Amino acid sequence: MTAATRQATVMLTLRDIIALTKPRITLMVLVTSAGGMWLAPGTLDAASMAIMLLTTGMVVGAANTLNCYLERDSDRLMARTANRPLPDRRLEPSWALILGILMGLFAVPTLTLAVNPVTGLLGLIALVSYVAIYTPMKQYTPAALFVGALPGALPPLMGWTAVTGSIALPGLVLFGILFFWQIPHFIAISVFRQEEYERAGLKVLPSVRGMHSAKVQSTVYAGLLWAVSLLLVPYGLAGTLYLVAALGLGGYFFWTAVRGFWVEDDDAWAKKMFVASLIYLTALFAALILDAL
Repeated sequence: MTAATRQATVMLTLRDIIALTKPRITLMVLVTSAGGMWLAPGTLDAASMAIMLLTTGMVVGAANTLNCYLERDSDRLMARTANRPLPDRRLEPSWALILGILMGLFAVPTLTLAVNPVTGLLGLIALVSYVAIYTPMKQYTPAALFVGALPGALPPLMGWTAVTGSIALPGLVLFGILFFWQIPHFIAISVFRQEEYERAGLKVLPSVRGMHSAKVQSTVYAGLLWAVSLLLVPYGLAGTLYLVAALGLGGYFFWTAVRGFWVEDDDAWAKKMFVASLIYLTALFAALILDAL
């Protein structure tokens, strides 16, 4: 093997190791964590902020890596995940197990000691609930969706507690927005990828309880999201620009969910719902940022 070949092999292996952490998801989490820090009353010095973002990213990376390890067999049965490093056998599973454990063992104590105990505890809850509860639970019940939404919604609250050192109602509103958003978002994915989930042996709402139930829950949680998003205004975290955007975007997302009850093509509706969820969250946070400038 030439030096160039060895270098290329090392680079490909490094790329696969990074892929285990699901960088795009990790980046989105860091953005929401930074948003929580920015909106929280008080200040955080640059060093603490950097430690907060680094260790939060490591908590997410650890959770994603261990999830890849635990789901390597079912991932092989789904087109969306079959090319990941473990199901494609480009990496040994032990690499993911060791990396995930090491990141978690470093990140949670560092969050606790270098930021504050409340944020460290939330990081621990996020890691354990995602890896030890949500991941295996998916094989038995679609209720795993609600458990999985917990760690997905904790990062902005962690950003809030990193600054304040305590959990307060405005921080819980940020948590609620992310929590309620995830339900219709992931239900939409489970509809247009239903066959893949069934082939992998994972229980999702449209398969277990039917399409009507999936649409009802999408509509209910889109409505709850609409209502909760407005609470940032009375708590003083947002103003008129955000209020107008939250009203309009929430109505758009809710209406997209409601339309599912009279469409004939469920897959087409679910894909529109998925796109609408991405537009909603991106535009809502953009409005929140612009409103604060």
